[in-house]
Amino acid sequence: MNIYLIRHGRQNSRLCNVDVELSKEGREQADLLGKRLEKYDIDAVYSSQLIRAKETADIINSHLNKPRFIDERWQEADFGGMTGLSNEEMKEKYGDYLENRAKMIEDMPYPDGGENCRMVFERSFEALKDLIKEPYKNVCVVTHGGVLRALITGIIGADYKNWLTIGRQIENCSISHILYDEKMGTFHIERLNDFAHFEDKDYLLRKHFGSGFFNMKDIKK
Repeated sequence: MNIYLIRHGRQNSRLCNVDVELSKEGREQADLLGKRLEKYDIDAVYSSQLIRAKETADIINSHLNKPRFIDERWQEADFGGMTGLSNEEMKEKYGDYLENRAKMIEDMPYPDGGENCRMVFERSFEALKDLIKEPYKNVCVVTHGGVLRALITGIIGADYKNWLTIGRQIENCSISHILYDEKMGTFHIERLNDFAHFEDKDYLLRKHFGSGFFNMKDIKK
């Protein structure tokens, strides 16, 4: 089975993990990706329940017209106390945490009740294991950057503390491709962060969105 993991399109807010709709650019990203996926013989389209993921999946599926499912286990990592904060607010309140987290010394949970990589991997991998029981050859799953990093980290057997090494910037509406070998019962990472469908549309890349999350010169107080 081919599992095409998609990071949702660009949302219309830069606040941390707020449940909001796609921006104009996000809808364009999803439309371009949907056109590309017309060639992939997709059997079903899944997404998390978060608005940005649902909208992305629905736009994609407007090109595919396949069975459509929602599974909350594909939702973004719980950012704990950082949820809803701006980059400046995160820097002010959690600057020390962000600096220590970036050093990848341990698998740190997000502050004040958030998840860490292991927790995100365990719930998303359960969703993946259920997915491979279905009679699909090719399936599209619209999920989130934290889930993509955690899932790939766990599948390759890397230390959970190193999950930030999986893609400095995983682009919105990029494709990450996991192959499941039914005969051997093994997962294989075939592709990561493929955004070739934006090659002539630079304005759709995340460098124009300004997440700031991995930029340590902005994090340090």
